[in-house]
Amino acid sequence: MSKIYFLGGEEISERTMIETDKLAIDDSGRNPVVLYFPWTAEIEKRKYRKFATDYFKDIGAGEVIFAELSDTLQKLKEKMDLSDMIYLPGGDPNLLSERLNDLGVSKLLKRYRGVIVGNSAGSLVLCRRYVAVRGQDDNQITKSHRGIAVVDFAVSVHYKSEDKGRSGEEPDRELRELSERVNIPIYAIPENGAIIYDGGNFKFVGGVYKFYKGRKTRCRN
Repeated sequence: MSKIYFLGGEEISERTMIETDKLAIDDSGRNPVVLYFPWTAEIEKRKYRKFATDYFKDIGAGEVIFAELSDTLQKLKEKMDLSDMIYLPGGDPNLLSERLNDLGVSKLLKRYRGVIVGNSAGSLVLCRRYVAVRGQDDNQITKSHRGIAVVDFAVSVHYKSEDKGRSGEEPDRELRELSERVNIPIYAIPENGAIIYDGGNFKFVGGVYKFYKGRKTRCRN
Protein backbone atom coordinates (compact mmCIF):
# COMPACT_ATOMS: atom_id res chain seq x y z
CA MET A 1 0.00 0.00 0.00
CA SER A 2 1.01 3.61 -0.60
CA LYS A 3 1.94 5.98 2.17
CA ILE A 4 -1.00 8.37 2.20
CA TYR A 5 -1.24 11.94 3.46
CA PHE A 6 -4.80 13.05 4.24
CA LEU A 7 -4.88 16.86 4.48
CA GLY A 8 -7.83 18.60 6.09
CA GLY A 9 -7.60 21.63 3.82
CA GLU A 10 -4.57 23.52 2.53
CA GLU A 11 -4.07 26.45 0.16
CA ILE A 12 -1.10 25.74 -2.11
CA SER A 13 -1.03 29.36 -3.29
CA GLU A 14 -0.56 30.46 0.35
CA ARG A 15 1.70 27.49 1.25
CA THR A 16 -0.29 26.82 4.42
CA MET A 17 0.97 23.22 4.90
CA ILE A 18 4.44 23.46 3.46
CA GLU A 19 6.13 21.47 6.24
CA THR A 20 3.76 18.51 5.83
CA ASP A 21 4.10 18.66 2.06
CA LYS A 22 7.89 18.66 2.41
CA LEU A 23 7.61 15.42 4.40
CA ALA A 24 5.58 13.89 1.58
CA ILE A 25 8.14 15.02 -1.00
CA ASP A 26 10.98 13.60 1.12
CA ASP A 27 9.11 10.29 1.44
CA SER A 28 8.82 10.18 -2.35
CA GLY A 29 12.58 10.03 -2.95
CA ARG A 30 15.15 12.34 -4.46
CA ASN A 31 13.81 14.82 -7.03
CA PRO A 32 10.48 12.98 -7.27
CA VAL A 33 8.02 13.25 -10.12
CA VAL A 34 4.68 14.59 -8.85
CA LEU A 35 1.51 13.67 -10.76
CA TYR A 36 -1.29 16.20 -10.15
CA PHE A 37 -4.95 15.37 -10.87
CA PRO A 38 -6.82 18.66 -11.58
CA TRP A 39 -10.17 16.86 -11.75
CA THR A 40 -12.14 18.44 -8.90
CA ALA A 41 -13.93 21.24 -10.77
CA GLU A 42 -16.13 21.42 -13.87
CA ILE A 43 -14.03 24.31 -15.16
CA GLU A 44 -10.35 24.12 -14.27
CA LYS A 45 -8.59 27.34 -13.31
CA ARG A 46 -5.37 27.03 -15.26
CA LYS A 47 -3.50 29.34 -12.90
CA TYR A 48 -3.50 26.55 -10.32
CA ARG A 49 -1.22 24.51 -12.56
CA LYS A 50 1.44 27.21 -12.24
CA PHE A 51 0.89 27.46 -8.47
CA ALA A 52 1.24 23.67 -8.15
CA THR A 53 4.30 23.45 -10.43
CA ASP A 54 6.16 26.28 -8.70
CA TYR A 55 5.20 25.04 -5.25
CA PHE A 56 6.25 21.43 -5.60
CA LYS A 57 9.48 22.30 -7.40
CA ASP A 58 10.33 24.79 -4.66
CA ILE A 59 10.01 22.07 -1.99
CA GLY A 60 12.03 19.46 -3.84
CA ALA A 61 10.10 17.91 -6.72
CA GLY A 62 12.11 17.21 -9.84
CA GLU A 63 9.12 17.44 -12.18
CA VAL A 64 5.37 18.11 -11.97
CA ILE A 65 3.10 16.48 -14.55
CA PHE A 66 -0.67 16.56 -14.93
CA ALA A 67 -3.32 13.92 -15.53
CA GLU A 68 -5.64 15.02 -18.31
CA LEU A 69 -9.28 14.03 -18.63
CA SER A 70 -8.53 13.41 -22.31
CA ASP A 71 -5.81 10.86 -21.48
CA THR A 72 -6.50 7.21 -22.22
CA LEU A 73 -6.36 4.77 -19.33
CA GLN A 74 -3.08 3.45 -20.73
CA LYS A 75 -1.64 6.98 -20.80
CA LEU A 76 -2.79 7.60 -17.24
CA LYS A 77 -1.19 4.33 -16.15
CA GLU A 78 2.07 5.36 -17.81
CA LYS A 79 2.03 8.69 -15.97
CA MET A 80 1.31 6.94 -12.67
CA ASP A 81 4.14 4.47 -13.29
CA LEU A 82 6.47 7.39 -14.00
CA SER A 83 5.46 9.30 -10.87
CA ASP A 84 6.75 9.01 -7.31
CA MET A 85 3.94 11.02 -5.72
CA ILE A 86 0.30 11.65 -6.64
CA TYR A 87 -1.53 14.79 -5.53
CA LEU A 88 -5.34 14.92 -5.43
CA PRO A 89 -6.47 18.52 -4.79
CA GLY A 90 -9.48 20.10 -3.12
CA GLY A 91 -12.77 20.83 -4.85
CA ASP A 92 -15.85 18.70 -5.49
CA PRO A 93 -15.37 15.17 -4.03
CA ASN A 94 -18.35 13.72 -5.86
CA LEU A 95 -17.02 14.92 -9.21
CA LEU A 96 -13.51 13.64 -8.43
CA SER A 97 -14.81 10.24 -7.31
CA GLU A 98 -16.97 9.94 -10.42
CA ARG A 99 -14.09 10.76 -12.75
CA LEU A 100 -11.64 8.42 -11.01
CA ASN A 101 -14.15 5.58 -11.27
CA ASP A 102 -15.36 6.30 -14.81
CA LEU A 103 -11.82 6.51 -16.21
CA GLY A 104 -10.59 3.44 -14.31
CA VAL A 105 -8.06 5.33 -12.19
CA SER A 106 -9.54 4.20 -8.86
CA LYS A 107 -8.30 0.66 -9.48
CA LEU A 108 -4.84 1.96 -10.38
CA LEU A 109 -4.70 4.03 -7.18
CA LYS A 110 -5.35 0.91 -5.09
CA ARG A 111 -2.26 -0.69 -6.64
CA TYR A 112 -0.06 2.41 -6.55
CA ARG A 113 3.11 2.08 -4.47
CA GLY A 114 4.32 5.67 -4.34
CA VAL A 115 3.15 8.43 -1.99
CA ILE A 116 -0.40 9.78 -2.31
CA VAL A 117 -1.38 13.20 -0.97
CA GLY A 118 -5.06 14.07 -0.79
CA ASN A 119 -6.15 17.60 0.07
CA SER A 120 -9.74 18.13 1.25
CA ALA A 121 -11.79 16.50 -1.55
CA GLY A 122 -8.70 14.49 -2.47
CA SER A 123 -8.57 13.12 1.08
CA LEU A 124 -12.25 12.29 1.14
CA VAL A 125 -12.44 10.17 -2.00
CA LEU A 126 -9.59 7.86 -0.94
CA CYS A 127 -11.75 6.42 1.85
CA ARG A 128 -14.36 3.66 1.81
CA ARG A 129 -16.80 6.27 3.10
CA TYR A 130 -16.38 10.00 3.44
CA VAL A 131 -18.31 12.72 5.23
CA ALA A 132 -19.23 15.95 3.46
CA VAL A 133 -21.55 18.90 4.04
CA ARG A 134 -24.09 19.60 1.29
CA GLY A 135 -26.51 22.48 0.80
CA GLN A 136 -26.56 26.11 1.87
CA ASP A 137 -27.73 28.00 4.96
CA ASP A 138 -30.67 26.24 6.65
CA ASN A 139 -30.67 23.44 4.07
CA GLN A 140 -27.26 22.05 5.02
CA ILE A 141 -26.95 18.34 5.69
CA THR A 142 -23.90 16.31 6.68
CA LYS A 143 -23.92 12.92 4.97
CA SER A 144 -21.76 9.88 4.41
CA HIS A 145 -20.84 9.12 0.79
CA ARG A 146 -19.12 6.21 -0.92
CA GLY A 147 -15.45 6.76 -1.83
CA ILE A 148 -13.06 4.66 -3.91
CA ALA A 149 -11.92 2.58 -0.90
CA VAL A 150 -8.15 2.86 -1.02
CA VAL A 151 -8.42 2.77 2.80
CA ASP A 152 -11.08 1.22 4.99
CA PHE A 153 -12.06 4.20 7.15
CA ALA A 154 -13.84 7.54 6.74
CA VAL A 155 -12.62 11.10 7.03
CA SER A 156 -14.24 14.50 7.40
CA VAL A 157 -12.24 17.59 6.42
CA HIS A 158 -12.33 21.30 7.33
CA TYR A 159 -13.26 20.21 10.85
CA LYS A 160 -14.43 23.17 12.97
CA SER A 161 -13.76 25.55 10.08
CA GLU A 162 -15.02 29.12 10.47
CA ASP A 163 -16.79 28.50 7.14
CA LYS A 164 -19.89 26.56 8.24
CA GLY A 165 -20.52 25.62 4.63
CA ARG A 166 -17.44 23.43 4.89
CA SER A 167 -17.67 22.11 8.44
CA GLY A 168 -21.41 22.05 9.12
CA GLU A 169 -23.29 24.03 11.75
CA GLU A 170 -22.71 21.56 14.59
CA PRO A 171 -19.92 19.23 13.44
CA ASP A 172 -19.48 17.36 16.74
CA ARG A 173 -23.15 16.52 17.05
CA GLU A 174 -23.46 15.62 13.38
CA LEU A 175 -20.34 13.44 13.39
CA ARG A 176 -21.37 11.68 16.61
CA GLU A 177 -24.80 10.87 15.15
CA LEU A 178 -23.35 9.78 11.83
CA SER A 179 -20.74 7.57 13.50
CA GLU A 180 -23.56 5.65 15.19
CA ARG A 181 -25.03 4.79 11.78
CA VAL A 182 -21.85 3.79 9.92
CA ASN A 183 -19.76 0.91 11.20
CA ILE A 184 -16.34 2.48 10.56
CA PRO A 185 -14.35 5.18 12.37
CA ILE A 186 -14.60 8.75 11.09
CA TYR A 187 -11.48 10.92 11.46
CA ALA A 188 -12.21 14.65 11.58
CA ILE A 189 -9.25 16.64 10.23
CA PRO A 190 -9.05 20.42 10.70
CA GLU A 191 -7.75 22.83 8.10
CA ASN A 192 -3.94 22.70 8.15
CA GLY A 193 -4.14 19.35 9.97
CA ALA A 194 -3.32 15.94 8.54
CA ILE A 195 -3.26 12.18 8.95
CA ILE A 196 -0.21 10.34 7.67
CA TYR A 197 -1.19 6.71 7.09
CA ASP A 198 1.44 4.07 6.38
CA GLY A 199 0.45 0.41 6.24
CA GLY A 200 -1.95 0.60 9.17
CA ASN A 201 0.14 3.06 11.21
CA PHE A 202 -1.23 6.54 11.90
CA LYS A 203 0.54 9.82 12.57
CA PHE A 204 -1.52 12.92 13.32
CA VAL A 205 -0.75 16.58 12.58
CA GLY A 206 -2.91 19.16 14.32
CA GLY A 207 -6.08 18.52 16.32
CA VAL A 208 -7.49 15.39 14.67
CA TYR A 209 -10.43 13.63 16.36
CA LYS A 210 -11.91 10.17 15.93
CA PHE A 211 -15.68 9.62 15.99
CA TYR A 212 -16.81 6.04 16.43
CA LYS A 213 -20.09 4.59 17.69
CA GLY A 214 -21.16 7.98 18.98
CA ARG A 215 -17.95 8.72 20.87
CA LYS A 216 -15.40 11.46 20.20
CA THR A 217 -11.73 10.95 21.14
CA ARG A 218 -8.59 13.02 20.49
CA CYS A 219 -6.04 11.28 18.25
CA ARG A 220 -2.54 11.23 19.70
CA ASN A 221 0.78 10.07 18.29
